[in-house]
Amino acid sequence: QVQLVESGGGLVQAGGSLRLSCAHSGRTFRMYVMGWFRQVPGKEREFVAAITQSGGSTYYADPVKGRFTISRDNAKNMAYLQMNSLKPEDTAVYYCAADRIMTTKVDDYDYWGQGTQVTVSS
Repeated sequence: QVQLVESGGGLVQAGGSLRLSCAHSGRTFRMYVMGWFRQVPGKEREFVAAITQSGGSTYYADPVKGRFTISRDNAKNMAYLQMNSLKPEDTAVYYCAADRIMTTKVDDYDYWGQGTQVTVSS
């Protein structure tokens, strides 16, 4: 049983920062790879970042490398996405997701949160 809830989205100016959080409701959080994805209307959901079960490895999509940082706290059943130097192109609904195997593919993830809106103004 996995339930994910995102929070922390909002409206920021270009160059600003936001920190997204994802809360996992179960006791098996440490067994899951956690990923962040984003989607805008009319476009495919795209990979943003992922982190392995113990936090030992992280993966980022090219557009966010050097600006976003994914992390997790297994003691708190939480995953995070620190978003710095935000650009208008980052505007999207951001989703956290969980899977038992490291992957960057949308279709591979078994569990998804409801999404949180991030809007970056110019």
